[in-house]
Amino acid sequence: MAIKMTMNSASKKRAFSDYSGWNRDQLIERIKLLEDSQGLYINNEVNVDRAQKRVHESAKERKEAKKIRKINKQRGIDFSKYETRHIALKFSYLGWDYQGLALQGLPTDRPTVEEVIIKALQQVRLVQSPNPADFLFSRCGRTDRGVSAMNQVISLRVRSRLTKEQLEDPANDNLELDYIKMLNHVLPADIRFHAICVRPPKGFDARFSCQWRQYKYIFNSKGLDIDRMRKAAQMFVGQHDFRNFCKVDGSKQLKNFTREVYSTAIESLEQEPGFSVFDLKGSAFLWHQVRYMVAVLLTIGQKLEEPTIVKDLLNINMYPCRPAYKLAHDIPLILYDCGYDPQTVKWTAGPSRKYVSHLALDGLTNNYKVKSIVVEYMQKIVECSIPQKMDKTIVNLGDGAGQVCCKFIHYDKRQKVEPPEVTNAKWLNRKMKHVQHKMEEDS
Repeated sequence: MAIKMTMNSASKKRAFSDYSGWNRDQLIERIKLLEDSQGLYINNEVNVDRAQKRVHESAKERKEAKKIRKINKQRGIDFSKYETRHIALKFSYLGWDYQGLALQGLPTDRPTVEEVIIKALQQVRLVQSPNPADFLFSRCGRTDRGVSAMNQVISLRVRSRLTKEQLEDPANDNLELDYIKMLNHVLPADIRFHAICVRPPKGFDARFSCQWRQYKYIFNSKGLDIDRMRKAAQMFVGQHDFRNFCKVDGSKQLKNFTREVYSTAIESLEQEPGFSVFDLKGSAFLWHQVRYMVAVLLTIGQKLEEPTIVKDLLNINMYPCRPAYKLAHDIPLILYDCGYDPQTVKWTAGPSRKYVSHLALDGLTNNYKVKSIVVEYMQKIVECSIPQKMDKTIVNLGDGAGQVCCKFIHYDKRQKVEPPEVTNAKWLNRKMKHVQHKMEEDS
C-alpha cells in the first residue's frame, strides 16, 4: 500500500512536469515508463529491473537535455538573429559500436551515428531542432549496424555567423564558422568530420545528387581461390536485377531491383599480408546487396560453387527468388566513397586546417592494435592446449569463424525465400488489417 501511494504521488508530480523541451524519442520513453508503472500495480506483475532501467534512462536524457539548455542559455544564442546556409559535410565513422547510420523512430540498443551527430549539432548550436526535417538533413547512403564509412556525406542547413549580404560573396567564406572543428570537438573519436562544401549547387541533396557509391569489403584470403572470385565478380558489372542479392523489406514496397555496377576488383592488401579487399562501384545498392554478393563470392573462392552461379542468380527466370544462403559479416564492409559532380561540388578541409582531432584517432588505433595482440596471445595458448579436429565444412562468411555444416548444399538445391511480390503483398495485407482494426476501435 505504501509503495502504491509513493507511485501515485510520483505520478501526480510527473503530471505537472514541463515536456515542452523534450524531443520525440524522450517523449516516447516517458510514455513507455508511465505505461510500465501502471502495469506494475494494475496487473500486480512487478518487473523492477525494467522499470528501474527506464527511470535511469529517462533521468539520463533529462540530464543531457538540461545540460544543453544550460549551455544555450550561457551562450545566449537567439537563432532568429542569425542567418543559415546550406552545406555538405564529409565524415568517417567506425560502425561496429553503433546501431547503423540512420536515426531510428524507436529506441535502439545502441545509438545510431546520426543520433550522435544531431546531438552534437545541437550542442554546438548549429541547429535549433532535433528533428532532421527542420534543417533539411539528407544522407548519401544508409549503412547497417556494424558497417563503417570513410567518406559518408550529409547535407543540411546550419547557423551562419555571416550576414545576408556577406553570404552572397564567396570571398567571405573564410570568415565562416569552423563547422568541422566545432563538431569534432564534441564528437567521439570514432566519428570524424574531415571535409566541407560550403557552397553546394542549388537543389543539392546528399542522396539524390550522388552519382556513384564505392564499397570495400575486407576479407581473409587464406584457403580461397582469388582468380575464381575475380572471374565471378566481373559478372556483376552492368545493369542487372539484383533481387537474388538483397533482402526485401515489405514496408518499402520496392518493385524495381535493377541496379548498375560500374566496376569490380579484388586486390591483395599490401599492408596486411593474407588479406584481400573486394572493391566495387555502382550507381546505388539495395539493402544488404554488397554483403550478399560477397557471401556468394566467398563460396566460389572455397570451390563450393562454380563462378557461373553469379550469372545464374542474376537470371530471374532461372532463379525467380533467392536461395536461402547466409549473409556475409557486417564488420568488414565499408562505404568507402561517394561521388558528386566535381565541377559544382568543391570539398575543402575548412577555414582553419589546424586540427588536433587525429590525436584521438591515434589513441583509438593504439587501443585496437593492443587488443589485437592480446587476442592473438589468447588464440595461441588455446590452440596449443586444445588440438583442433574438424571433419565438417566451414562456409566462409567473412567473419573468420564461418558457418559449420555437415554437407554444403548447392544453391540450386536449397529452399528459396518467398518472392518480393509475396513479401510486399503480405506487408500490405497486415497494414490494411491494422488500419481497419484501428478504424473499428475509433468508431
